[in-house]
Amino acid sequence: MAVSQKRIADLARAYATHRPLVQRGLMTGFVLYVFLASYKGIAARPSPKGKDLDNATSTSGREKKPPRVAVDAVFYNRLKTILRIVIPGIWTKEALLLLMHSTLLVFRTAISLYVAALDGKIVASLVRGQSLQFFLNIIRWLLVAIPATWTNSWLSYVQNKLAIAYRTRLTREVLKQYLGEEVEGSEGKVYYKLSNLDDRIKNPDQMITHDIQRFSAHLAAIYANLAKPILDVILYNYQLAQSVGAEALIVLTVLIQASSSLLRALTPSFGTYTAQSAALAGSLRHGHSRLVEFAEEVAFFGGEETERELLEKEYFTLVQHEEKVMNKRWWYACAEEGIIKWLWGSFGLVVCAIPVFFRLPGTTDIDLGGRTEAFVTNRRLLLSSSDAIGRVMYSYKDLAELAGHTSRVSLLLDTMSDVRKGKFDKALVNSATTAENSKILSGRGQVFLSEDIEFENVPIVTPNGDVLLKSLTFNVKPGEHLLIVGPNGSGKSSLFRILGGLWPVYGGIVRKPPASDFLLIPQRPYLSLGTLRDQVIYPHSKEQMRDRGVWDADLLSVLSVVQMDGIVEREGGWGATREWRETLSGGDQQKIAWARLFYHRPKYAILDEATSLVPLDVEGKMMEHATTLGITLLTVSHRSSLWKYHTHILQFDGQGGYTFTNLDVEKHLALQEEKLELETKLMAVPKLKARLAELRLYVEARGGNLQ
Repeated sequence: MAVSQKRIADLARAYATHRPLVQRGLMTGFVLYVFLASYKGIAARPSPKGKDLDNATSTSGREKKPPRVAVDAVFYNRLKTILRIVIPGIWTKEALLLLMHSTLLVFRTAISLYVAALDGKIVASLVRGQSLQFFLNIIRWLLVAIPATWTNSWLSYVQNKLAIAYRTRLTREVLKQYLGEEVEGSEGKVYYKLSNLDDRIKNPDQMITHDIQRFSAHLAAIYANLAKPILDVILYNYQLAQSVGAEALIVLTVLIQASSSLLRALTPSFGTYTAQSAALAGSLRHGHSRLVEFAEEVAFFGGEETERELLEKEYFTLVQHEEKVMNKRWWYACAEEGIIKWLWGSFGLVVCAIPVFFRLPGTTDIDLGGRTEAFVTNRRLLLSSSDAIGRVMYSYKDLAELAGHTSRVSLLLDTMSDVRKGKFDKALVNSATTAENSKILSGRGQVFLSEDIEFENVPIVTPNGDVLLKSLTFNVKPGEHLLIVGPNGSGKSSLFRILGGLWPVYGGIVRKPPASDFLLIPQRPYLSLGTLRDQVIYPHSKEQMRDRGVWDADLLSVLSVVQMDGIVEREGGWGATREWRETLSGGDQQKIAWARLFYHRPKYAILDEATSLVPLDVEGKMMEHATTLGITLLTVSHRSSLWKYHTHILQFDGQGGYTFTNLDVEKHLALQEEKLELETKLMAVPKLKARLAELRLYVEARGGNLQ
């Protein structure tokens, strides 16, 4: 027994002798552990096979279960791609703001350490009854408040500046792709194709405005939520170890790690919930946008009840999801507070009590004031350390939410990239699955620049895979005006969209001028936000108009051609600003569109029922003026009055067939009249047959005798 006690005493003396070295070893191990645990906590986790947000919808249009969004390799790859956009270099504004943010975080931690020690000194001076020392410490407390409040305010300011800088970079890049022109190796008109040729994104406006803003705010905050707590854990615990010993710190770390593993296992998939919330909110916003866009039609049909039910369905779907997330956050918050605040708090109190109840090797006895000072300082350090560890734990939740916003922004960028490459994901009609149509859809045609318009064995296919014509061949030279007729859905508008570069070519050869040589006038023209002048020169600015040598007097002469020159005085001058779609009648809107045509003078004009609301005399003047300016007309119209202004006719039969011939106006008018006459006679045939049947019954009833 005495030998054992002696050995224990020898070991204690040896440990006390080498304790400084052991302390350094334990602290070094602790620092390495913090970095390793932090890395492991935020490191990529393997994604379930096949689970990816980009594949949420198949090309057949069947909705799949929303994939799980997590802090995994997919998230980090997406984030790395976006970081190259928001921080393009080390000498950029964003990188310098990040450096300033880091410096402020370190400075704030240093202030916190000083305040913890000062807090202990203030309480110790109270216990010892040292009034002068107490007031001096209070003065130090007030003085340190100046840099502390300055630092906290600057941290918030710089973080918000970072968020704005990230959002600006990302928005510029997105708008560059969204509204950018066609460049070599990629296609333009993404804003059109994203909504009309692809099903992956239903609400790009919400993603460009709301989702990018949320992503930028979370990205700016995540650095402080990760780097600062890790730094705090190391510095606070290093300072704490000087008083309670690194041994107690290691025991405390083991207990915290065990409880944090339990908390991690209980953490719901907040990243998935964030992505789903954003998608549902975007769907609700899209529903309201549609109602505003088609308000007149809804009002005429009296569809308020139906629209309300649709919006309520979207809203309650969002509310149910938010309530589900809220319930999960509630019980998770209970577990989180119970473990982090109360369980870890009890661990901390035990650690802080060690220097009071036990004399550590290498330390000396201290008085009551010294013990009080040590306890208060250690308690303050422990609370700060506990808060830092808690924020490290919270950071995983923040990372999960960032993963949700990242998935949305990445989906937008990836989809725009695919669209620019001509890769579309669209729900197809059933007829697209037939062998013949499937072969057409899998092909790609060739497009060459040319002065003429020539289609050679080109199929006309809608974005949903409906093959309207399997092969179309025709040729139009400048000055040869083409009239296009046929029933609805036969391919007239589809042909124009191919000419404008809006729809892909699935086969054959297309030779056409560049899209800039075409100008479209639809039945309901587009009127932009801006002045009256802007409506005529759109999309030019006033400066671009001046560069072309055009002045307001020239615009007035253009308006006189369409008999609209009085509008300038009526509306208060060229600089008048209105909501022109509401101010002008349908006929006046078409006249403004024709004035725009005469201002730009393109090589080709695509007229899609462009004179349907204009009087015949004005229509004739506009058509004649267009031909005088050398504009080649490609016209869709049911008005026979327009035939005389065209040299060729392309007629679709609506059954997949067509004819392309020279237009003999007199012959076609004669045939049109004969057609109408025959249709009128055929409409009378059922009535004549019914009358004949009545007469036969009457004769039979009289025994064949009419008298």
